[in-house]
Amino acid sequence: MADEQLNEKDLNAEETGAVEIGARVQELEEQLAAAKDQSLRAVADLQNVRRRAEQDVEKAHKFALEKFAGDLLPVIDSLELALAHSSAEDEHVKKIREGVELTLKMFQDTLKRYNLEAIDPHGQPFNAEHHQAMAMQESAEAEPNSVLNVFQKGYLLNGRLLRPAMVVVSKAPSAPQPSIDEKA
Repeated sequence: MADEQLNEKDLNAEETGAVEIGARVQELEEQLAAAKDQSLRAVADLQNVRRRAEQDVEKAHKFALEKFAGDLLPVIDSLELALAHSSAEDEHVKKIREGVELTLKMFQDTLKRYNLEAIDPHGQPFNAEHHQAMAMQESAEAEPNSVLNVFQKGYLLNGRLLRPAMVVVSKAPSAPQPSIDEKA
């Protein structure tokens, strides 16, 4: 009987040990799964950081000229105004006008090379994303909410707005107000 009790104790001890080993294996498998998950998350985070850094570098290259180009826009505006207010027929101004035209063309070609494009929306529908309305004017000839006049061209740098175009927007003519005599 003592042997039987001893064998039962050994069996119980073996079963208890097997259960403990099973529990330990289960615990280690869970830890391994958690470590794998954590590792995958770390790799994904690293890829995201790398991708964001590449995008930041790309944007820095693309828009590095933004401030410089913005500072040059008044020069272009001045050259365009000089041409608009000078007469092509005046012999005293003809040579200067030609020089200003050539300078402006070189300037515009250079800006085009660096993906700076002008927005001249005359006659187009008003677009609040690219235009800044300076005034509204009644017009029977133009569609309502279209650009009648451009005070200052806008510019895009690589598709991003650098400066909005300053424009006059049309509105429908108002109905004539009845005069005091007609009301009576």
